Amino acid sequence: MRKYVIPAAILAFAFASNAARADWFSDELPPENAKPLSQIIKAVEDKGLKTITEVEFDDGIWKIEAHQTDGKEITLKVDPVTGEIRQ
Repeated sequence: MRKYVIPAAILAFAFASNAARADWFSDELPPENAKPLSQIIKAVEDKGLKTITEVEFDDGIWKIEAHQTDGKEITLKVDPVTGEIRQ
């Protein structure tokens, strides 16, 4: 009987962590009236930042890591609704 206790505990933990993870990311979506991500990316590229290395939606804004022409990495914060780019 004991040989089933550990696998059962692992299985229970896996289900519990998946449920918690689903709630964790539920608020990480842009609002319904947000601009499409393709438009946000195009606006960043139009500023001359052609090398984008990471895009993340966090705390209600898009965070975009890009490299300037001199190779310096910068992080831009972009409003998902207006598309306003802030550094």
